[in-house]
Amino acid sequence: MTGRILAIVILVSALAVGIGMYYAQVYAFYDTLEPSGPDDVVLTPAGGGDPRPVPHTAFQAIDSDSSPIRYRACFRTDLTEEDLAAFAEYPAADPLVAPGWFDCYDAETIGGALEDGGALALLAVENVTYGVDRVAAILPDGRGFAWNQINRCGREVFEGRRPPEGCPPAPDGIANSVGDMP
Repeated sequence: MTGRILAIVILVSALAVGIGMYYAQVYAFYDTLEPSGPDDVVLTPAGGGDPRPVPHTAFQAIDSDSSPIRYRACFRTDLTEEDLAAFAEYPAADPLVAPGWFDCYDAETIGGALEDGGALALLAVENVTYGVDRVAAILPDGRGFAWNQINRCGREVFEGRRPPEGCPPAPDGIANSVGDMP
């Protein structure tokens, strides 16, 4: 009898911990961002310079303080293909998965559209935080998506190596955590 009770307690405890971990990963750490104005959606000009706000509607976004790559956003824009040519392309775009409850954003669909040329990937903000770029993808029908993605500098530094040639120096907090970096 005591063995059964102990087994039930262990199973119920394991189930509770599993549910808690699932909730924490999928819901608890995300915050819904309220639209704050024109700067919600920005793109970097092709010739360089500061990101510029672009006209948009239907902005929805989520983010988390627990990781710099949890940002996801959806929006609509009336920018034409000709308008978008004024902004810097982002050749290594790889949309990251969003929680299922953020249903305007589907990384698989966005990734497929990028692969087959049905979407254009653009640099929104380079180094929104060290080693992480904000990327936007715009489909021909005006749907737009944005996410934060680790860039080549971040990939090396976060793996404990020195920044590659042409990368800004890693901030002190990051540099101290990667061993012998200067």
